Amino acid sequence: MAIVTQNDSGDTMSEKVLPTQVLTEIDSSVRETRLKGVGELERLANGSDLAMAAAARRTLMRLTQEDSRSVAAAAAAALERTALRLNPDQVHFGQVAAGTTRLEAEVLVEGPPLAAAAAVTVSGPGLRAMLAGRRLRIAWLPAADWLDGTVTVRGPAGWADVRVTGQVAAGAAVARTDGEEQFAIPDDPSTTRMTVLSAPPARKQRRAPVLLAALAAGVLLGGAGVAVALNRGDDPVPPPTLALVPTTAPATAAAAATGAAPGPTGVARVPLALSVSSLAKPTMVGTIRVGDEPEGVVVSPDSRTVYVANQSSRILSVLDVATERVTSVRLRNTPRFVATSRDGRLVFVSMYEDDKSGSGVAVVDAAARKVLRYMSTGVQPYTLAVGPDGRVWVPIHSERRVEIYDASGYRARGRVLVPPNPHAVAFSGPLKRAYTPNHESNAVSIIDMRTDRLLKSIPVSKAPHSIAVSPDGRTVLVAGYEANAADLIDAATLRRIGPFKVGKQPQSVAFATDGEHAYVVNEGSNSVSVLDGHTGAVTATVPVGRSPRTVAVSPDGRMAYVSNGADDTISVLRTAS
Repeated sequence: MAIVTQNDSGDTMSEKVLPTQVLTEIDSSVRETRLKGVGELERLANGSDLAMAAAARRTLMRLTQEDSRSVAAAAAAALERTALRLNPDQVHFGQVAAGTTRLEAEVLVEGPPLAAAAAVTVSGPGLRAMLAGRRLRIAWLPAADWLDGTVTVRGPAGWADVRVTGQVAAGAAVARTDGEEQFAIPDDPSTTRMTVLSAPPARKQRRAPVLLAALAAGVLLGGAGVAVALNRGDDPVPPPTLALVPTTAPATAAAAATGAAPGPTGVARVPLALSVSSLAKPTMVGTIRVGDEPEGVVVSPDSRTVYVANQSSRILSVLDVATERVTSVRLRNTPRFVATSRDGRLVFVSMYEDDKSGSGVAVVDAAARKVLRYMSTGVQPYTLAVGPDGRVWVPIHSERRVEIYDASGYRARGRVLVPPNPHAVAFSGPLKRAYTPNHESNAVSIIDMRTDRLLKSIPVSKAPHSIAVSPDGRTVLVAGYEANAADLIDAATLRRIGPFKVGKQPQSVAFATDGEHAYVVNEGSNSVSVLDGHTGAVTATVPVGRSPRTVAVSPDGRMAYVSNGADDTISVLRTAS
């Protein structure tokens, strides 16, 4: 048994457990020797000595900041090869019948033995999950008629998440559940279970205990003087296949009433938002009056509520989509931009006055529509966003940095220095990267979300204001405010194509939920340019209100909402057939 310790700062893992030879190699002044050391660290990170593996990965993280580009690149590649992976990374329960009380799925945790040392968090109504060895067990108890949630597995071997979607048949009543409950897998005929099937093992394998939740917390979350005992064990899991198979089906209330035999619950293989196809030319379907000079806009995860930050008042407008009724939440300072938590329970509003006083973020309870807390941030917090792991990212315009807060928004978890001056942030979940447009530097910065470190910055069109990432995480769209143009960037290779001419002063961008089209709000042209999401070609120009500022697409893919600063209105566009 070995002991791993973490220092008080939480910045680096003790390397005392590493072999002396490896420490000598990575500290060498000779680049080739350090590269050899990186190779040894990768071998240790893949090993069954979990204390050694954890220390090796922490050292690899440190080496990604090496002055030698070849050493830093080799360390980053080694980290990627020794990271935990989830297979599959999406679970789609599809449209389920009325009366379904519970559905379950299993996902495999792949990677080195260290990957099993992880903790699990969930975001989504009625979603539950637990990790049992190499199997991530996910359950959905329909607490609403719609689910688009995330299960995140995080530990010393990195983090990964699974998107979980589902929908109760239209008009069906669902059983509401409140509060937390202990996760359990009952043998209940009303449970629909889906399983990720493993390939038959080629030979009998031994299972060894790996109970490592404390290691996951100590390595990843930080803390003072954490000491963790580790057990060694072999990797027991064979390579999986990708089949999701329903093993039982619920007897629905409707079937019981009619005497019909219950049929199997369908398992959709695509996200719910992909059930609609975006239009090459959206149509205007309405205009709704909100507050004084609306700026930031966001749509709730269930697509039923639109939140609007009004920057000439201290009012957050809340629009009920079904009734078009607008209510108000009064804030301490002037709201600028807005985001929601991944489960929709919290709303985060960046605030500052024209003289930049009162800078901070309001945390609003979405159900009660009241402010829970005001957070202090750097000066002039701009277009904030919530990442795939639930953390809140706040670009600080006046201080050339991005601040990162936990999922509640209450505690600072880090900061990343970027070129002047960050305007927004968007994420590629598959690549574990964040992207921020830096308005005064004519550049987009790329941040590694595993280490919260700046990887590099790339040039784009002049004065990038806004940024969006396609739903598959592979394409980045940037608006060049002073260039009257937009750029597309390959999220993996960082190759830029464009610029593509749009309207005057493009202020905000967003993708359709199927990724086939994208939207650029042109503040100086009172219009929205619609782009082909793959080529950047303009497919349509749609007039909206005066001085449009921000566009937000509903998660169901059917509507887009554009704030019109000079009209005090929201333009509603139908974006899908």
